[in-house]
Amino acid sequence: MMKTLTSTLAAATAAALLLGGAAAAQDTIKIGYAVSKTGPNAPGAGITTIPNYQLWIHDINEAGGIKLGDAVVPIEVIEYDDQSNTEELVRAVERLVNQDEVDILLTPWGTGMNLAVGPTFNKYGYPQMAATAATDRAYEMGERWPNSFWMLGTSTMGANSLAEVLTALKGEGKINDKVAMVSVADAFGIELAAASRPALEAAGFDLALDETYPITTQDFSQIINAARDSGADTFVAFSYPPDTFGLTGAAIAGAYNPAVFYTAVGTAFPIYKDNLFHDNVDGVIGIGGVDIDDPKFQDYRQRHVAVTGQEPDRWASPITYASLEVLQQAIERVGKIDREAIIKEIQTGTFDTVAGEIKLDRNVNANVWWAGQWQDGDFHGLAPASMEGAVKPVAPKPAWKPADK
Repeated sequence: MMKTLTSTLAAATAAALLLGGAAAAQDTIKIGYAVSKTGPNAPGAGITTIPNYQLWIHDINEAGGIKLGDAVVPIEVIEYDDQSNTEELVRAVERLVNQDEVDILLTPWGTGMNLAVGPTFNKYGYPQMAATAATDRAYEMGERWPNSFWMLGTSTMGANSLAEVLTALKGEGKINDKVAMVSVADAFGIELAAASRPALEAAGFDLALDETYPITTQDFSQIINAARDSGADTFVAFSYPPDTFGLTGAAIAGAYNPAVFYTAVGTAFPIYKDNLFHDNVDGVIGIGGVDIDDPKFQDYRQRHVAVTGQEPDRWASPITYASLEVLQQAIERVGKIDREAIIKEIQTGTFDTVAGEIKLDRNVNANVWWAGQWQDGDFHGLAPASMEGAVKPVAPKPAWKPADK
């Protein structure tokens, strides 16, 4: 009898300790992330990812925390610099999980970085809201890693939107059927170029130039000269921010004025106009877009500026914040930090966000702007043209003003 009583008391004591530990774990929610604060990815992360993490954390703190059942639980945040290095990224995420024991992981910036860290998120069962990754492997990754969610859709969606814009302009007689295409030799550039070759061919375009360049490239004058010599009316660069800025600067310096000038990540950044090229951006087409007149975007923009001191970009910034809204709404619907249940809710739920209503298709967000253009001082969404708020593309692009003006 004594043995049974002792065993019962021991079991009760152990249960109480476990319950006490669980209750203590709910006193705060640990949120951790590793992101590129230094290295070649830092400009993109510093515009798109980091400010939106700051805004979201600010909004949570203003509300007192995240709602778990009847309680509102404050958060604590642990962050590391992945130095734009995939090995350092994986090490940092391992540290967040195994040493810091975070409840929720946020994702890094960029396609290659999200693909590199996907197995680690999956191994530990954390939801991966890949808000700055575009890959034609998105549906495959959603099956392989059911915890991963690809918020920018697929590379083919981007290629088809570009082909849609160029087809409209060719039909209006604004451009010829030749395209000069260059791409950064990184997962993002490689995949978009691979998706664009068949999309452009199907739309009746010939690739007069098809070249890649290293991510470390700094002098873009030879690329611009090759594009000029190609005879194409359309220049397309699947570029990351440093290359986007470098290519634009080289085109202005070399007075290279194609009817269509398209660059990718960074074109939709406000600093592209405000800090770098000023009144020289009108007519430039690039990746991304927003419905400028959408009240949800306007409210989000005002809050972003108020909290971070900078404008959001006109593509992945609202998608990044929307991905955090999806994550938070899923957590609050589950009512506790049960990552398996949170993942299931993200897979199946419908969410109200700054980017509109989001319901994922096999872990992929298919409702995304993929082509936009600087018109009248802001970057407007062009395609898919079926998106609400889409504007018509304008060509030819006005000639660059001299660089010293």
